[in-house]
Amino acid sequence: MEVILKQDVKHLGEKDDIVVVKPGYGRNYLIPQGFATLATTSAKKVLAENIKQAQFKQDKIKKDATELATKLESVKLSIGAKAGESGKIFGKVNSIQIADALKAQGYEVDRRRITFEEEPKTLGEYVANLNLHKEVKVQVPFEVVGE
Repeated sequence: MEVILKQDVKHLGEKDDIVVVKPGYGRNYLIPQGFATLATTSAKKVLAENIKQAQFKQDKIKKDATELATKLESVKLSIGAKAGESGKIFGKVNSIQIADALKAQGYEVDRRRITFEEEPKTLGEYVANLNLHKEVKVQVPFEVVGE
């Protein structure tokens, strides 16, 4: 019996895989639990079309992320922070401040996609890592200056 998996099933396959299972396992467990559907010819055609459309969307998202990454390579940010006489800042510079600074320059980046190589604790220059896509990453330098 051929079934199309609706979600990942341990030791069987991943979502959208067409797998051959014993009839009792498919009829009594996979289909009633909502883990799979019968792999009819029409269901296979629908699956192929859905995979094609999902791939097209992923390609577009990756292309947009790549374009944004090339634009961000030339950006240098300046983040203001209150600091003591020794140069140690009060509080910390976080991803929200980096996202706001990028937004002010016209680049929309989700703050949850921003990480730091080292936490900015003093005045100086640092690097922020932007994970725009699972395959597209860019580093943006920024400087922490005293206010």
